[in-house]
Amino acid sequence: MSNMGVCRWYWRSVGLVIGTVLVGCSLPSGEPGGPTTGRDSEIRLAFVTNGVASFWNVAAAGVKAGEEEFGVRCDTLMPQGNADQKRMIEDLVARGVHGIAVSPIDADNQTQVLNEAAQHTVLITQDCDAPDSDRLCYIGMDNYMAGRMAGELVKEALPEGGNLMIFVGRLEQVNARLRRQGVIDELMDRSVDRTRYDPPGETIRGEKYVILDTRTDGFDPGKAKAQAEDAIARYPDLDAMVGLFAYNPPLCLAAVEEAGKLDRIRVIGFDEEEGTLQGILDGKIHGTVVQNPFEYGRRSVEVLKALVEGDFSVIPEDAFIDIPAQQIRRDNVQEFWDDLRAKIAASTAAGAP
Repeated sequence: MSNMGVCRWYWRSVGLVIGTVLVGCSLPSGEPGGPTTGRDSEIRLAFVTNGVASFWNVAAAGVKAGEEEFGVRCDTLMPQGNADQKRMIEDLVARGVHGIAVSPIDADNQTQVLNEAAQHTVLITQDCDAPDSDRLCYIGMDNYMAGRMAGELVKEALPEGGNLMIFVGRLEQVNARLRRQGVIDELMDRSVDRTRYDPPGETIRGEKYVILDTRTDGFDPGKAKAQAEDAIARYPDLDAMVGLFAYNPPLCLAAVEEAGKLDRIRVIGFDEEEGTLQGILDGKIHGTVVQNPFEYGRRSVEVLKALVEGDFSVIPEDAFIDIPAQQIRRDNVQEFWDDLRAKIAASTAAGAP
């Protein structure tokens, strides 16, 4: 975001902050998005995911930690699909919440609903960006570079090269497209280019690696498992499976185990699903690239509160708050998992009555 852009957002949002506070004061006590403690000035926020998954349970724990740390209320909402997410955003705006952090399901086709929300409340994106919308900033990782990190794990698992398949929930999401392209570009030894896009459905061949296909499952774990099983049956020379959404790697592993091909097919993952981490511990999954959904939740609360209160210094020049990705292998998985469990346990205890 340019300096001029920040200034434009600053003056628009000054009025927006005043308006949302006044709206919040008029909401009846106990209404979602309205005061529940009797303090008219209580800030009410919302954290909207792009689906229902264990990944988002970790983020919800971060939201809870943020509530305790920053003294605000923030509801976590998990939609079942695009239409459900749109309804949630519109309902939150109607109820007068002061700020929303959303992970857009289909940013290219949600610009209008996001921009309309941004006219009435403080809006930021997290996990998945919508750069063409009027959101104030994006909290998350560089998905393209994280995809390249997953590609590096493939190179470790198959140093001599091989044939692989990519599995992902949906490619409508900006983060999924960037993640997948990062994997492809790393394996093809291409230069860094976030605008490049290889359409799915085509075999991509490099000097050492061949990407046979990309399968999407529409965020349906049952379909994801079936896609993995079909790939194993269809491609007897399959050497690796790369799962880009949290639930994909454990389902790929289950399909590989059931096919009796643990010694033949390597699994590389994304995110910190328990099945993925256990698979790494057991030596059945080579590694995974983890985000930090806990910090997505906590930082979203922190940034939204600051913006609602008129503190725009929290927005970087490029409007990108980077929460770096990390490669997890067998040598560091236990330390990572212990830390994750401790954070979730602490936030759960803090939220207990």
